[in-house]
Amino acid sequence: MTTMIRGKELAAQLRSQLAEKVRETYGKTGKRPGLAVVQVGEDPASSIYVNNKKKACEEAGLMSYGYRLPADIEEHELLELIDQLNQDPSVHGILCQLPLPDQISEFKVINAIDPKKDVDGFHPVNVGLLSLGKDGLVSCTPAGVLEMLKAYNIPLVGANCVIVGRSNIVGKPVAQLMLKEHCTVTITHSRTRDLAAVCRQADILIAAIGRPEMITAEYVKPGAVVIDVGINRNAAGKVVGDVDFASVEPVASAISPVPGGVGPMTIAMLLENTWQTFLRQEGIQA
Repeated sequence: MTTMIRGKELAAQLRSQLAEKVRETYGKTGKRPGLAVVQVGEDPASSIYVNNKKKACEEAGLMSYGYRLPADIEEHELLELIDQLNQDPSVHGILCQLPLPDQISEFKVINAIDPKKDVDGFHPVNVGLLSLGKDGLVSCTPAGVLEMLKAYNIPLVGANCVIVGRSNIVGKPVAQLMLKEHCTVTITHSRTRDLAAVCRQADILIAAIGRPEMITAEYVKPGAVVIDVGINRNAAGKVVGDVDFASVEPVASAISPVPGGVGPMTIAMLLENTWQTFLRQEGIQA
């Protein structure tokens, strides 16, 4: 019987545990973690993500500071706001919702965020620490994937892990995390030859390609663990992952659904990153 790796339930558990730690620390110090979320423009998907993050912060007892800026804002104005947030001692984490309008360089904005407040884990300093196998702030979605695998006791040491997708946000950092856990890692992408054959070598298959239901049963070795990072809408408007769940679920030993899989874990790990930055900046021992 295939195991459902349910990120929704795990994320709720992690948020509850964090809320207890925040209450306890607030009772002793009178301080709470503060997360600043900056949104430029009114992209509907970004607005949903931002609102979900705000709600999750409030439920966990974190302070949430929202900044909604017009789509035509100049780059220097956004950078000035980032600098102000870097200097604000009540703000322990800064997140700038991507994508940004064309007139603004995402790279400049990511670089402008203090690495110690970079709860997205996108700053080159944190990316470099991860590539060196050192402790730093890790991108939330990859961190959530690893947390799910560990929570469900999926064997990692020596496992063949194939990642479909090479993005800076998911593919590359999740590869680094799996290497750190002593997996043998293969990164594949749109130009990989005979992609299905490569994927069939995986004990753990992580799909992060951004194509609805692309990964079918022919890509999956019987008994493999399948983690679906994708969030897409199919032709009928239904939210689906990168994995064709109906065909893959009977083949896999464990699989994460969409929705209710990796998505909720991303926000849970964002809160955890904010908690960690709070502890470090305030000099509090957990």
